[in-house]
Amino acid sequence: MLSNLSLPMIAALSLVATPPAEHSKPKKSLDPNEKVCETIKPLGSRLVTKKVCATRAEWDDYRRQDRDAIEKAQRVGCMVQGAC
Repeated sequence: MLSNLSLPMIAALSLVATPPAEHSKPKKSLDPNEKVCETIKPLGSRLVTKKVCATRAEWDDYRRQDRDAIEKAQRVGCMVQGAC
């Protein structure tokens, strides 16, 4: 027999486990040649912003390069002697 505390938990878990209807819709493909502008804030500044425009394909390439650089830095470890 289930205790009184477990019934609300089971009900809550069943609500969490059901995916929203949005996920079942197929995503429409985005044009890789469409220009997209983003506002970039340089590190260390709260006031300065820079607007950068590029195509979706270029943004994907920038993000891939950034991710690759971060993964490489994590694999290599500390390169500056005395800083580690």
